[in-house]
Amino acid sequence: MIRPRAVVQAALRYVRDNPDALVRAAVDATGLRFGVPLAALRWAVTQTKPSKKSPKDIELGAAPPGLRVAATVDAMGTPLRASAVVRIDEVTITPGSLRVGLRLSSVRLTLVGESDAPIATLIKSGALDVSKPGNLLKFIPKRPPAIVEAEGDRIVLDLMRVPKLAANRRLKRALAILTPLLGVKRIETEGDHLVLALRATPAGLREAFVALRQD
Repeated sequence: MIRPRAVVQAALRYVRDNPDALVRAAVDATGLRFGVPLAALRWAVTQTKPSKKSPKDIELGAAPPGLRVAATVDAMGTPLRASAVVRIDEVTITPGSLRVGLRLSSVRLTLVGESDAPIATLIKSGALDVSKPGNLLKFIPKRPPAIVEAEGDRIVLDLMRVPKLAANRRLKRALAILTPLLGVKRIETEGDHLVLALRATPAGLREAFVALRQD
């Protein structure tokens, strides 16, 4: 778990090294745009203690409008270096769902060390086509519940299908209050920032007020 004090210290160091960051944030906020430096995301990754099965040696980089991601993963006991450019092409948030559509391109899988496992054989022979990762996910028998669609290079997640999030009453209440007022126009990289652009919907004020009054 990342300690709040460490977050504050890292933020102060970033502002000290990038004095124009506060001006940029203020200008963006007037247009309902909020940028997160990729340096902050990289730092957060280094502060998170990985489990045995979680990705390791994670790298993040901008590939506008997408995000280049690379990590070492365990695929059925075979260590692989996986990389891809991830572009978010849909964000739909309602009180009951957090739907995110992803497009994956430039997908690469590289063996880490030698292995004679079946998946290693497929990668070495070139028989494993990773250019359409959605097609591969469709045939996984026990895929994560958050994956609601998978086709070609596109994968759609509904984060509210994750049991812990679905059971979080505070999150559900927050969504009921905020979603009538704000929507997400896009999430993309610009320079070395991940930018969230929001859409205001003043007509939803009454619905948000009703949700706010409910227990």
